[in-house]
Amino acid sequence: MSFSYVVTGGGRGIGRAVIERLLHDGEKDTVVAVERDPGALAWAGGRVVPVIGDAADEEVAAWAADLAQEAAPLAGWVNNAAVFKDASVHSSPISEIRALIAANLDLAVVGCATAVRHFLAAGTPGAIVNVTSHQATRAVPGSLPYSTAKAATEGLTRALAVEYGRRGIRVNAVAPGSVATERYEERLTPELARLHPLGRVATAAEVASVIVHLLSSDAAFVNGATIPVDGGRTVLGLDPEARE
Repeated sequence: MSFSYVVTGGGRGIGRAVIERLLHDGEKDTVVAVERDPGALAWAGGRVVPVIGDAADEEVAAWAADLAQEAAPLAGWVNNAAVFKDASVHSSPISEIRALIAANLDLAVVGCATAVRHFLAAGTPGAIVNVTSHQATRAVPGSLPYSTAKAATEGLTRALAVEYGRRGIRVNAVAPGSVATERYEERLTPELARLHPLGRVATAAEVASVIVHLLSSDAAFVNGATIPVDGGRTVLGLDPEARE
C-alpha cells in the first residue's frame, strides 16, 4: 500500500534528505514538499509534489494536506521549515523579538494542527515529527528567539502526544546539533566539530534517518519524545560556541 507525506522546508538540507529517504524506502509513496523558494525544488522528481508558499500560512498547509491525501492516504507530516535570525532583548525591539519567536513557533503549530485535523477527518492513524534543535535546551547567546520557539515546539510536541495519542496520532520531535547543510557551510570549522563528542557534525541524511524512523511503524510505541541527533553535543559542559 502506498502512503503520502508532507515535508515543510523540503527544498534543501534536512528537508530534502527526509524526502529522499521517504521516496527510497517507499517506492510508491508520494511526498508533498512545502517550500518558499521554487528553485530549491529543481532537483525533485515526479513523486514530489511542490507547494510553493509559506508553511505558516493555514491555506498553504491545508493545500499541501489535500494534495497529499489525493495521492495516497496521508501518513506523516514533518515540520522542518524554520526562520534563522539572531536578536537580543537589549538591542532589538521587543516587537521584533516577539515576531521572530512567533515566526518559528507558528510553522510548527500550523503544521501540527493541519495534520491532526486531516488524520481525524480521514479516521486514519498518523505521525508528526517536529524538527527542533539542540538550542531548545542549550541556548547560544544571541539566539533567544530561535531557542525560545524551539523549546516551545518541544512542549507542543508533548501536549499533542498526550491529547491525540489515543486517537492513533503520534507526535515526536528530533533535535539536531550542527548539521552540514548549505546554511552551515561557511561555519563548518574544526572548532564546531569539537562541540560534538563524535568529533564531527551530522550529515542531513543522518538526521533524516531518525525522522523517517519516527514516521514508520517501527516507532509505533514512540510518542511525545524528543530525540537528540547531535552526536552527544547536549551532554557536553561549557559550549565553546557560546560568546559574550
